[in-house]
Amino acid sequence: MKARKLNLAVSGLALCLTAVTLTGCGALPGLTGDNEVTLRVVAADYGDNPENSSKGYWKSLAAAFEKANPGIKVQVDVYSWSEVDAKVAEMVKAGKAPDVAQIGAYADYAAEGKLYSADELLSVTTEADFLAPLADAGKVKRVQYGMPFVASTRLMFYNEKLLADAGVIPKDGKTAWQPKSWADLESAARKLKAAGVPTPFALPLGREEAQGETLQWLLAGGGGYSDNEEAYAIDSPDNVKTLEYLRDKLVGGGLTGPVEPGKLDRQAAFDSFSRGEVGMLNGHSTLLKQATEKGVKYGMVPMPTADGTDHSTMGVADWVMAFKNGHKRQSGKFLDFMYEPNNVTAFTEKYDLLPVTTSGSRAMAARTGGSSAQLRTFLQALPNARLYPVGKKSWAAVSEDIKQNIGKSVQPGGQPAKVLGDIADAARKADSR
Repeated sequence: MKARKLNLAVSGLALCLTAVTLTGCGALPGLTGDNEVTLRVVAADYGDNPENSSKGYWKSLAAAFEKANPGIKVQVDVYSWSEVDAKVAEMVKAGKAPDVAQIGAYADYAAEGKLYSADELLSVTTEADFLAPLADAGKVKRVQYGMPFVASTRLMFYNEKLLADAGVIPKDGKTAWQPKSWADLESAARKLKAAGVPTPFALPLGREEAQGETLQWLLAGGGGYSDNEEAYAIDSPDNVKTLEYLRDKLVGGGLTGPVEPGKLDRQAAFDSFSRGEVGMLNGHSTLLKQATEKGVKYGMVPMPTADGTDHSTMGVADWVMAFKNGHKRQSGKFLDFMYEPNNVTAFTEKYDLLPVTTSGSRAMAARTGGSSAQLRTFLQALPNARLYPVGKKSWAAVSEDIKQNIGKSVQPGGQPAKVLGDIADAARKADSR
């Protein structure tokens, strides 16, 4: 990769030296290709109000890049998460794809041959800097097209006061809780219920992020959405056992609160935790600020597992891709710049998210103050995380199927084997097309 870029640079230098006596290298149109190029970038907005919109980050990044790379302009359009994927799809359909898109999924565009691969775009140093599980998740047929932008992992949060009042942990405030197995989790939930806590364990399997909550439980039960060969394994015996446990022990035991899991969205569960109504729930880094602002004292631990042994936790990444618009070199330059450690951490620290590169992770680990110390707990779980099978073109439809139906499986009388079997059948059919 680096050799190819070096050869191109040498060729360009030779042309430049030949023509320099005529007009000067920088004045020859077409030699560098940069004088006429404006990169069009579309990105998602991670802010929740105008004051913390992602527009500020992209404006600063574009200005710094343009200063370092005269001749390449960068035009960035930022859209909300509710519309950004559809906006890019419309552009692609109209034959006006952006040069670079930072959105939620890449596999459809890669399968249609519309994207440059990572090794066509990035320097060797940048490409090698991605954390391994994130780079692997960006591949289609062993070729990386999706470049991770930011990531998050999941930990189990618990309300220290509620657990102390219920006798789960000492009231001295010095002893951290360290549950290892589902038996530990269930025992704590029963004590919380006996102490009158409205929701001992919040289980949000509503449409907002049912696919995420489900995957975290499946991984803790030794399963997952795919097997080691990355084929769908949605209806595996381990997955069925996991949902049967949730149905019989947590939901059936009255430990998940007054709202049916299938009707409880993630944000509603976070809000209840921040009001002091939830003893335990699975959460990501954005809950740190929300709970702290509401005065909730909380602890965070890795998700307990079915048998008490370590299993992979869930990781989530958002993606960057570059469309084949004839601006491969310029897009590559911009992406190399975007992935420099300071530019990575400028974004992740603003939104309490995790860097996707080794250099960015080291930069975060070295910082003190703010939420950095707490975020490091999430960061430690990232190298061994398992992600959604986003490299499958069928994943978007499968994810929607899970959102719509998984909550039914854990209700009293629910049939986990049938629900998972139906989802798996549809997934395999979609994957074979």
